[in-house]
Amino acid sequence: MDLYIIFFLCLAAFAAGFIDAIVGGGGLIQTPMGLVLLPNLPVSTVIGTLKIPAFSGTAFAAFQYMKKVVIQWRLLLIMMCLAVPSAFLGSTLLTMVSNDFMKPLLLVVLSLLFIYTYAKKNFGQHEAKDHSATTLVIYAVIISMIVGFYDGFIGPGTGSFFVVAFIALLGFDFLHASANAKMVNLATNFGSICLFMIKGKIIWSIAIPMAISNGLGGWLGAKLAINKGNGFIRIFFLIVVVGTLIRFAYDVFYK
Repeated sequence: MDLYIIFFLCLAAFAAGFIDAIVGGGGLIQTPMGLVLLPNLPVSTVIGTLKIPAFSGTAFAAFQYMKKVVIQWRLLLIMMCLAVPSAFLGSTLLTMVSNDFMKPLLLVVLSLLFIYTYAKKNFGQHEAKDHSATTLVIYAVIISMIVGFYDGFIGPGTGSFFVVAFIALLGFDFLHASANAKMVNLATNFGSICLFMIKGKIIWSIAIPMAISNGLGGWLGAKLAINKGNGFIRIFFLIVVVGTLIRFAYDVFYK
């Protein structure tokens, strides 16, 4: 493979890791670039290979957050255990059917999400939720299974959906939602990787240099998010949602 292709893939991976560490959505850069630069490979092979750098970047970002932000380990352990098989099932379905039928629905959902987040200025500020332990577990199960399956089946915007779920259902602020969501996102990436490894869909000569680049981007993005706080993350979140909207609008109306 030509070195310039690896270079541009690594550049995309770095940018993806940086964005993903702050609010999620790094797949908006990494996935299209992978599909464009690797046109002769099956889509499932490209997606499977890109899961390795996605995992790497999330891991580096999670490590940075763990040092500075309180992590709700009891809740997250439940979510991570459920997210792995959910993503595995989503990726299994991806290898059998197309996910294009979901994109018009996601376009509507993301449009509503952008409008709500922009209009509600205090969205993403800490809001105490008077949940019982049972209710918390129920929400944890719902979030991890639905978003985990989504990550395996479709992918782009997974981190953003996790952040929204942590804010809207669990009352986290943007910073703590981003930090805790990274741990569950690690689990969904791991679930998908297990499936793609079993299927032999990962090209390691591409995945490893991209993983290093994504990891560096994740490390830098997490440090910036921690230093800048909620206001910065909210603005970044809106930008990523708009990017996701444009991506799905293109898929729906022009493909």
